[in-house]
Amino acid sequence: MYNKASLRADEFISHEEITATLAYAEENKENFALIDEILAKAELCKGLDHREASVLLACEEPTRVARMYTMAEELKKKFYGNRIVMFAPLYLSNYCVNGCVYCPYHMKNKHIARKKLTQEEIVKEVTALQDMGHKRLALEAGEDPVNNPIEYILECIDTIYRIKHKNGAIRRVNVNIAATTVENYRKLKEAGIGTYILFQETYHKESYEKLHPTGPKHDYAYHTEAMDRAMEGGIDDVGLGVLFGLELYKYEFAGLLMHAEHLEAVHGVGPHTISVPRIKRADDIDPTVFDNGISDEIFAKLCALIRISVPYTGMIISTRESKEVREKVIRLGVSQISGASKTSVGGYSEPEPEEENSEQFDVSDKRTLDEVVRWLMEFGYIPSFCTACYREGRTGDRFMSLCKSGQIQNCCHPNALMTLKEYLMDYASEETKKIGEALIQAELNNIPKEKVREVCEDHLKKIEEGIRDFRF
Repeated sequence: MYNKASLRADEFISHEEITATLAYAEENKENFALIDEILAKAELCKGLDHREASVLLACEEPTRVARMYTMAEELKKKFYGNRIVMFAPLYLSNYCVNGCVYCPYHMKNKHIARKKLTQEEIVKEVTALQDMGHKRLALEAGEDPVNNPIEYILECIDTIYRIKHKNGAIRRVNVNIAATTVENYRKLKEAGIGTYILFQETYHKESYEKLHPTGPKHDYAYHTEAMDRAMEGGIDDVGLGVLFGLELYKYEFAGLLMHAEHLEAVHGVGPHTISVPRIKRADDIDPTVFDNGISDEIFAKLCALIRISVPYTGMIISTRESKEVREKVIRLGVSQISGASKTSVGGYSEPEPEEENSEQFDVSDKRTLDEVVRWLMEFGYIPSFCTACYREGRTGDRFMSLCKSGQIQNCCHPNALMTLKEYLMDYASEETKKIGEALIQAELNNIPKEKVREVCEDHLKKIEEGIRDFRF
């Protein structure tokens, strides 16, 4: 029985409910009176449930699809303005005991180079990331209780937060590691992590078990219920995601929204972020083996409908996607992107030798961080290196209440400008700096409260004098 408030995976992600939802969506994909009613509800900025959103996904009528895209763009501006948060992944280790058939880190892959960063190597990697200008990292590691125990992850987090190089500092560490215990989530919270991220990969239980034939990740329920344990452990910012291409996208879309509804129903706060990765070529992985791949057009529609359905969530897209795809979906709802990413274990401080390839997947967008920052600004976006909400305790329901009310704009806009100013002063090329300074001056006029604008202008001047880390 479907019950979004249940703590059982097979009840809050009900296969029967998803199947019924998809049938309902197919039956109503040309019911334009219903579709217009759903779109009118979406305009209220309160979101949609999985069944309503699935009807919109099934609808192919051009004028209504165009309306979905326009609405997604408007909602993105309402909740997140023109800010794009920047981050980079840091792979700590690719040792893994799982048998995931879509990931080159699977245990049976004997020719990929297995690596694990030492604390000394982490210092070098993080210093290199700081020298680019990054302030926010997402830690990645394979599941291996011997090589990657929780104690290792905690030591790495402590090391990263301690590294200060010139004006550089990592101010927020998000963590993407395997499902674990409440006790371990509590330890991660105490270590000062930002968001705990865990991709479901697929919500289709039968497919999930086939795709994860061996290892602890084979346990669908334990994996799917991880966010509830994380929140029980005190982590109030969690990030969802599926790997599009493993299963039928309409099924995954419904399951993803049901998971968001479950978190809201049980914990009073939905996902802080939703990621939208698509399966890509990797070491011994051929994405064409998986016959559920989606086109760029469908991918864009999914992004737009996630924004409409869960308007408050941060949406993340990585360098898996090309510059052209990222350009399209940023407009439709994406609010966080990675830049200058490496999906190898290390690789930032010095290039990885070709014979020691440890990449999890091929990177499509290979531009430098400076090039990505300049590209964003040329399109009128503010590249933001802000971590203020996390450091000021605006997390979980406190962040969501501010976000849903629109009040978060009073903090985020000036914080974005100040962190961009830091980047321009410390790391940017002359061309990027010139574009950025003009953008900051123009965007100051968009701060609605005069007092906030005056304080921001004062802080910007002090940043020019060498003082760092101001925040509202």
